[in-house]
Amino acid sequence: MSQPIPPITLPPVEKPQQEGEWLQTALVKWLDEEFIPETVNQEIAQRASQIFVRQRMEGENDLGSLVIAILTEMQAFDFSKSFFSEFAIANAVSDLLLDSLGIDRCCGQ
Repeated sequence: MSQPIPPITLPPVEKPQQEGEWLQTALVKWLDEEFIPETVNQEIAQRASQIFVRQRMEGENDLGSLVIAILTEMQAFDFSKSFFSEFAIANAVSDLLLDSLGIDRCCGQ
């Protein structure tokens, strides 16, 4: 029988604005490198960062819940000028956070 994947909990937030700035910068870099640099990438990263910071300030530390919040709230964003979607953004945020925590995201490890 397979075992459930244990939740990943981020450390409690100490400097939410600094976390948000880091995420915004890292996400823009990822977006620009993943496809092509587009003006809308800045807007996407800014919105995702705002959602992330608000969630963290409200006490959310569970990575899965943060990803779902970003996915849900990014559905209201107009992606018509972008190659990406809310799913790509939520997954990218998850990957960036896992990388920052030193957690290997390959192969379910």
